[in-house]
Amino acid sequence: MEQIFFDPADPRASLSQLPQTAAVFALYGKEAHAEPYIGRTPNLRARLERLLQPSARHPRRLQLAGLVRRIAWQLTGSEFESLLAQFTLLEEIYGARTPGRSAEKQPAQNQPAEKQSSERNSLARMHLRAPAFIRYLGGNPYPRIVVTNRPSQREAEWAYGPFASRASAERYAEEALKLFLLRRCTDDLDPNPSHPGCVYSEMKMCLAPCYQGCTNQRYAEEAAAVERFLATRGESRLVTLRAGRDQASANLEFESAAAIHAQVQKVESVRALASELVRPMNQLQAVILQAGAQPDEVAVFLFADGSLRGPAAFSTLGMRIQNEQSGSSSLFAHPMAIEPVLEDRDQRSEIRDQGSEIRDQESGLAQASAEYDVSGHDFSHAEGGQQNERALAPEGIAAPPKTARGVLESRMEAALATLNEPPGPASATVRQAHLALLKRWYYRPEVRRAGEIFFPDAEGRWPVKAMLRGAGRVAAKML
Repeated sequence: MEQIFFDPADPRASLSQLPQTAAVFALYGKEAHAEPYIGRTPNLRARLERLLQPSARHPRRLQLAGLVRRIAWQLTGSEFESLLAQFTLLEEIYGARTPGRSAEKQPAQNQPAEKQSSERNSLARMHLRAPAFIRYLGGNPYPRIVVTNRPSQREAEWAYGPFASRASAERYAEEALKLFLLRRCTDDLDPNPSHPGCVYSEMKMCLAPCYQGCTNQRYAEEAAAVERFLATRGESRLVTLRAGRDQASANLEFESAAAIHAQVQKVESVRALASELVRPMNQLQAVILQAGAQPDEVAVFLFADGSLRGPAAFSTLGMRIQNEQSGSSSLFAHPMAIEPVLEDRDQRSEIRDQGSEIRDQESGLAQASAEYDVSGHDFSHAEGGQQNERALAPEGIAAPPKTARGVLESRMEAALATLNEPPGPASATVRQAHLALLKRWYYRPEVRRAGEIFFPDAEGRWPVKAMLRGAGRVAAKML
């Protein structure tokens, strides 16, 4: 973070050094142990002028000029980056004060309530709530699913999410259970034929392992089918049903095909309740593109291993950006990097010879047309052709620049390689906050969600070309 010292006697001189762009800032007092004032703003200088420059017109406005001695800030290009930078700064300042991180700290009961937890100091200050997940209790002898806001990192492969809210996760879980015969009770089962069962067993919506209504092997098969359904967002079930429908149709069993098709539609309706972001927590990976702090850069973020990494700068220099106002999408759909390539003398002389032949042909055409009535004819195209030819290869100047393929792909791959380096294990608070930030940004309405997100394919490869088109869209909005 950049920083300057603040002089309360001459605030205007200090504030004039600040940029008028978006940033995350911290105001430090003269005492080292004093808590800083942390915030984010779309215009750093204007915001701090309101806080640090006294105004007679607004005597009731908060004034911190007499308390501040140092200003630190970090430029950001988007709200997403500002929120991430703000949380990182809060965690650095308040996280170290959490009891238990140092043996020299006082016991928790002697600490003020606001300092007893890093989670309260960081997450609560930013109003971040833990996202909802569907957890598959595979360690239970008779597995079931529950909705939780605190999935265990040790069982991340059985936690599916994040969802937009707990209500949406509960609805998805309820609708998914209607497709299977998994139990819904929360008891620790001890199967006994004398068990009375429940309403779901009477409605044939459960295999009833409580009174040994099925074998353990049969229940394990049903539980495994539920796990595959959650892991693939219903795709595993759809593949089986579609194959059965096609087979029934090929056998001219149209009634059976229609019944299976109804099941396909029901599964698709359940599948639509889970967004593309819903994945096993240990497999959740995404690349987020945001506007960069610099005008010719796009910020690249990577979500992997439960935390956000970045930003890494992706340069848009030499990239053809679409003008959205023009209504054209050709340049936007095919971003390219421009790199000058010098031609040798033989090629330049060949271009000049071709240009002279074109001029001779045009002069011959002009002489021939003089014998006829050329009134009303326009030869501006021919003149323009000469101008274009001269612009193409003027005397003593190299040929126009050519397009270098693969330059943009190399830039994007280099940015991803930088982010792939593991920063070290993240704490539970950091993982929870980064998941909450990702969930908050992703589930916004599309008209309010700035930036682009991309997911890897089944083999873990990133769609680099699609990401380049996304970078072009982000850069176009920056313009």
